[in-house]
Amino acid sequence: MHRRIMAPGALAAASLMLAIPASAASLSPGAPGIGDPYYPAYGNGGYDVSHYDLRLKYQPATDELAGTATLLAKTTQDLSRFNLDFLLDVSEVRVNGAKASFATSGEHELEITPKKALAKGTPLTVVVRYRGVPSTKEAYGFNAWLRTSDGGVAAGEPEGAWWWFPSNDHPLDKATYDVSVQVPDGTQFISNGTLQSTSSRAGWTRYNWRSNKPQATYLATFAAGRFDVTTGTSESGIPVINAYSKDLGDRAGAARASIERTGEIADWLSEYFGPYPYNALGGYVPNTNTGYALETQTRPFYSPSNFANGSNTSVVVHELAHQWWGDLVSVKKWKDIWINEGFARYAQWLWSEREGEGTAQEIADYVYASRSADDAFWTVKPGDPGPENQFHIAVYDRGALALQALRNEIGDDAFFAILKGWPAKYAYGNASVADFVRYAEEVSGKPLAALFDTWLFQPSKPGAPAARSASIAKSAVEQPKSWKKIAATNEVHGH
Repeated sequence: MHRRIMAPGALAAASLMLAIPASAASLSPGAPGIGDPYYPAYGNGGYDVSHYDLRLKYQPATDELAGTATLLAKTTQDLSRFNLDFLLDVSEVRVNGAKASFATSGEHELEITPKKALAKGTPLTVVVRYRGVPSTKEAYGFNAWLRTSDGGVAAGEPEGAWWWFPSNDHPLDKATYDVSVQVPDGTQFISNGTLQSTSSRAGWTRYNWRSNKPQATYLATFAAGRFDVTTGTSESGIPVINAYSKDLGDRAGAARASIERTGEIADWLSEYFGPYPYNALGGYVPNTNTGYALETQTRPFYSPSNFANGSNTSVVVHELAHQWWGDLVSVKKWKDIWINEGFARYAQWLWSEREGEGTAQEIADYVYASRSADDAFWTVKPGDPGPENQFHIAVYDRGALALQALRNEIGDDAFFAILKGWPAKYAYGNASVADFVRYAEEVSGKPLAALFDTWLFQPSKPGAPAARSASIAKSAVEQPKSWKKIAATNEVHGH
């Protein structure tokens, strides 16, 4: 605030200004980004979404998607205008029942100006009617929609929602979901959570899915196509729904042999990470030509190429570990990606140990010894890799190596207490690398800042003294039996 002396002639105008409520004087547009330094335009400021209700119709033959999104939210500031992240063509917007004006800006912003300004703390019901062909829409020079021969798929990180529903697209704003999509008879629709109902009429079938726990926007998934669907229940009692494209060819058997073990693997992971946090399990494999997989909440997305060399339970372990590390506890900012990827990779190392194909220690020794000090791998800092290296292999392998160093430093009791306690402490919320360092120190009772700095934040290979101190590569190193299976998942998030 800048103080100034007011001239007597301005007193009348000043008295009028004083009559304006303070909230009106502070009205301003919500920020067009949520404040993430890696992706400044992602997400939005000024409101928080609690629920998305999506009622859509999709035509696989033309890739046209049309329908209505209803967002339940609350303002977090006095708002004159706010943004949603979206790319399809909007025909109408209503805010709390009244028509609102709207316009597009930037690469992916839908600017909404309500008829009446909104005070902080106001409940919002935002209704957006829209249609469009997702495969024709680009932002920043790319299209994240996956067109298939029998439909379309949305499964992308760090973005993917823009191509099928308007949202506050950042992990900081989690919400619950009802996703209802109508497709032609003979086509199936797969999404997150539990299948509430299906109904058929006049050649169309509507699928109604519900996610009843907070879910980040990039973890919401859309998959329309011709699928073989299997159902079951894990030993712990969680319903399992898996779906496989009818067009997988000779990869179908390997995909099924891997993904049908989802319930078993989730139950095994719960021994390390605590109870499975959702009421649904599964996975799906559409006939895409991508190479990555994604931890879409409760029902991970897999590519056929993940099973090109046969069955691979290691990729299933990775995506299911994310249900705790990334989904239950999500990043505060995208620079905290190690919280997701380092731990999902370490889960693969633990699975290798279970399968008798190499211990976590042996794999850590191999990762350290197999890359020379001048390898560019060591220049990537898993604790803050930069947007260009967010999914670099170093975030995975060096990230997991840091966990083995931690385990050796604090001992198994404290280490596994951290693996189980962390998801419980931050359940359904967000946390950062700095939060994890503090939590590890709290549980172990040891100062750990120097260890994490060495293994996560220095752009160089930790030297021999640091490795010896962390009991890494202390003997001759052979390639573990599981290495090829683990390495086959190196591109699981290589967008």
